[in-house]
Parts: sequence; structure tokens; C-alpha cells
Amino acid sequence: MAHEEDAAHASGGHVGRTKSLSLRALRILHFLMNLGIEIGGTKLQLVLGDAAGKISVRRKLAVDTATGAVGIRQLIERTLPELLRGQQVLRVGVGFGGPVDWKTGRICRSHQIEGWSEFDLGGWLGQLAGTPVVVDNDANVGALGEALCGAGVGFNPVFYVTLGSGVGGGVVVDGKIYHGAKPGEAEIGHVRLDREGTIVEARCSGWAVDARIRELKVKEPGSLLARLAGQTVGGEAKHLAAAWQQGDPAARRLLQETAQDLAFGFSHVVHLFHPEIIVLGGGLSGVGEPLRALVEGALGSFVMEAFAPGPKIALAALGEDTVPMGALKLA
Repeated sequence: MAHEEDAAHASGGHVGRTKSLSLRALRILHFLMNLGIEIGGTKLQLVLGDAAGKISVRRKLAVDTATGAVGIRQLIERTLPELLRGQQVLRVGVGFGGPVDWKTGRICRSHQIEGWSEFDLGGWLGQLAGTPVVVDNDANVGALGEALCGAGVGFNPVFYVTLGSGVGGGVVVDGKIYHGAKPGEAEIGHVRLDREGTIVEARCSGWAVDARIRELKVKEPGSLLARLAGQTVGGEAKHLAAAWQQGDPAARRLLQETAQDLAFGFSHVVHLFHPEIIVLGGGLSGVGEPLRALVEGALGSFVMEAFAPGPKIALAALGEDTVPMGALKLA
């Protein structure tokens, strides 16, 4: 009997020590950071944060497209040592602006920046940071961020589209990124709008809308949108919301055309994936409620009756943190 009591006591002591060690380990993990990186066509973001996606330190850098991939890697090499000084990083998550092999971390290519094709980004970053690295397409990572921390919370599946220098898409099902066959992105930007080859990206990306506003400055120089854009070259779409709110006919026409094209592209997403929500992110989503409402209003006419009223259309809730927070969750 005494032996049994001793054994029970020893067992209880062992359990107590195990619990104590587990709690200590959890406290240590609480203070360890993950590193999230967004590599896009126009910007580079590096953040430190926890497993919940909460960002504590941020570095946002402009990308010089003329220097290509080499220039971006040099920016990362210069920024990482300062960012990681005195920090212990568990893992690195990366959202990259282009198709990637998410299983290996190797880049397939970038549609905007030269010099990324077949580059082993995961291996290279792993050596720099000294920790495991997970790489995925930036739209996939943005989808994960919005699904777990943003506008997509409580919805399943979640489809996310980023309307930036290009147009990308991502699908999250049951809290996980859906990957098809390699490279595994939901390339909504390359969905065709007609049989001649016009794609969503050619009409609805931020760069495409900028180009159409530049054309407008020549054809309708007296329009409010043209006057607001002035002599600026690049980023003209940021004036769309103000021109829309003041009733400018040119702005309203352009935004309606863009929303119609987006809605038509989304109709294919609805018929294939039937998401509960479609989240609009990226720079062009900064137009805000006018764009969201127009897309939602147009989508119904392109979707079969059985799917009515269709998915909720929402603006990204995390703004510029969509991909960085998704990268932290990916890590």
C-alpha cells in the first residue's frame, strides 16, 4: 500500500512538473515573434508579430521596379538585421506577388518585377533569418489574413481578391488556404472577360484603371476626375472616390464599367466555389463603398437564380495589414 501511495505521489509530482514545464514553455513562446513579409510589385513590408497575427513592429519600404528582384533582395538584406536585433523569431511567413511553389518556397515568376523566376526565396530567407520559412502567393496569404482576422471571420468559404498593380485571388476553406495543382493560385486576374483574350487584370487592376484615367485626361480634360488627377503619372485611381462623391459623370462611368467587369469575373468564382463572402482588397479597394455596392449590385445579373442572392461582398477589414497579418498566421 505504501508503495502504491509512493507511486501515486511520484506520478502526481511528475504531472505537476510536466504542467509547470508546459506553462513555462507557453510563456516563452508568448514572447517569441514570427516574421511576416509582403513582397509586392510596388511595396515591401516586413512585420514582427505573434501567432494571433497582432503586429508589434513594422517596416514599410517602397520598391524601385527598375532594380528588379535584386534590388528588393538588397532591401531585405539591409532591413532584416536591424528589425531582428534582440528578437527571437520562430518562423517566417511570406506573401509573394506572383505564382510560387508553396511546398518548396521557390518562386515561379513575378508578373511585375524581373529577376524572380525560379528563385529559391524560402531557402534564401531561411539562411538570412536562421529559421524555417513558409512562402505562398500574396493573394492566398491575404485571403488567409482576412478569413482568420478580418472581414471573412465567420464565413466559409472565403474568396479574396487583391486589386493592386495586378489582380490576384485566394480561397480559404475551413480556415486553410485552398491549393489546386502547382503553383496553386486562384488566378481571378487571368480569367477572360471575352473570347478575344481580355482578362480581368487588364481592366480592373489599379494600373489598368490608372491608365484609363490618363486616357480620360486627353479625351475629357474638363472632367473633375481628369482635373483632380492633374499631371500625376501613376496612382490616378486614388482620385476616383472624391470625383464619384462630387457626381462627376466620367468617374461614375469608369467606376461602373470597372464594377461590371469585376462582377462578371466573380460570377465564375461563384459558380465554381460558391463562397459565402467575396472580400475586396488591394489599392483599388480604397475607393470604398461605391465600388463595393456597384459590384454587389451587378453580380446578381451574372449568377444563376439558384445561387441568389449570391455571396456577401465586403471591403477588406485589415487594409494594408491584410497580407502581413496573413503572413504571420501562415508562419
